[in-house]
Amino acid sequence: MDCLYIGMTDDIDDVKDMITDELDNWKEKNINIELKEKKTDDVNFIELEIHSDDMLNNIKVHLANTLSQYIIEKYEQKFISRIISSNYCYFNTCERREILKTALKSVLGMEEKNIFSNLFMLRRKNIVVKKLLEYLETSNEIILDGFVTFRLKDYIKELEDVVDKAVDDYLMEKEYKEFIRLLKYFVEIQEPKFDVVHVLASYDNKYVLMDNNRKEITNECIQDFINEVADGEINYDDLLVSSLITLAPNKIHIHMAGQIKNRELMETIKNVFYGKVIFCPGCDLCMVNKIHPSEIKMTDYLHQ
Repeated sequence: MDCLYIGMTDDIDDVKDMITDELDNWKEKNINIELKEKKTDDVNFIELEIHSDDMLNNIKVHLANTLSQYIIEKYEQKFISRIISSNYCYFNTCERREILKTALKSVLGMEEKNIFSNLFMLRRKNIVVKKLLEYLETSNEIILDGFVTFRLKDYIKELEDVVDKAVDDYLMEKEYKEFIRLLKYFVEIQEPKFDVVHVLASYDNKYVLMDNNRKEITNECIQDFINEVADGEINYDDLLVSSLITLAPNKIHIHMAGQIKNRELMETIKNVFYGKVIFCPGCDLCMVNKIHPSEIKMTDYLHQ
């Protein structure tokens, strides 16, 4: 008979429940294991008595998989909080809380599911499983508190990378919000030059602006911008935002929005002109632009 011992200084009921669930699977494979509990020197132990011959190593593999899941569920958030407090102590409490939320979205799979996020989650678990198996190769007893504290440096490094990315994302989001706030201020301090501006998106990633009477007004507000970039390549997305801020219209109608590849551009316009943006579901302007995209080009107006 072989025995395995799993100990914790904290309550061990959660570990026991997870192992008990595994016992049913082991019994189906004709593996006879008896679970007992005992306490030694303030450490709570689960004792697994293995009554099946030559199954110790196989049981250790299953046990490592079970314990890895427990460790990740119980300790991961604590580790991330500790890393943030230690490595980024210069952020205030609210900022650290936002960074924690961003990091947890990543490690808990709360972000958009894709193959890369799934592989990253699997990678972290495999690191813990590997360390557990390395430890159990030389010992039939493991105290989880000590193991987590001293044996998971590679796993902690993975979480540090998660936190570093969360900080980068937080700072980028903070800078973006400040940028939007500044643009909104520029719009608010100006008198609207037009009540309504129509934005027509062309197939060549350029835009045409029209007033409420459908008169083309593109070249009325872009000459300064063109002069500034005369020696460089024109960024038509920046040109569109700059033009709209200069015009400061009360309403913006965007036509053929599906042709606009830059989704961040649309989010920026919606945020700067909050409540003023209308996406056209389809009209005669949309049809003209859809059928004859070559007839509506920004270059047609730059040299007028």
